Amino acid sequence: MTKIREKGASQTCCPPKPKISDRRLIKGKQAAELEGLFKVLSNATRLKLLHALIRAGELCVTDLAKAAGMKPQAVSNQLQRLAARSIVATRREGNNIYYHIVDPCVVSLIDQGLCLIEDAKGRMG
Repeated sequence: MTKIREKGASQTCCPPKPKISDRRLIKGKQAAELEGLFKVLSNATRLKLLHALIRAGELCVTDLAKAAGMKPQAVSNQLQRLAARSIVATRREGNNIYYHIVDPCVVSLIDQGLCLIEDAKGRMG
């Protein structure tokens, strides 16, 4: 996987894997892991924070809070959930902690989600 810290950097997804139609039917444990991932991503606040990071490449908590219209502590709580899933990572610069997305597949997933929403609206009229 490539790092996507810099805005506009290459955002390739994970190494090639078998097509989903060629994979075995997922079992309980794998389905539960997938469910857990989607639960983390199915939060409007976390999606806004991820989109801000996609657009900027890297932001500190204060800048993310400003972008999302939230308090820094609330943003930190949400970022901890994303960091626990290895979706975002941090780097420290003085007193500031900067966050960036480390899993480019998440960027692709959000992009595909937006595509699905927009295409569905187009089909509905």
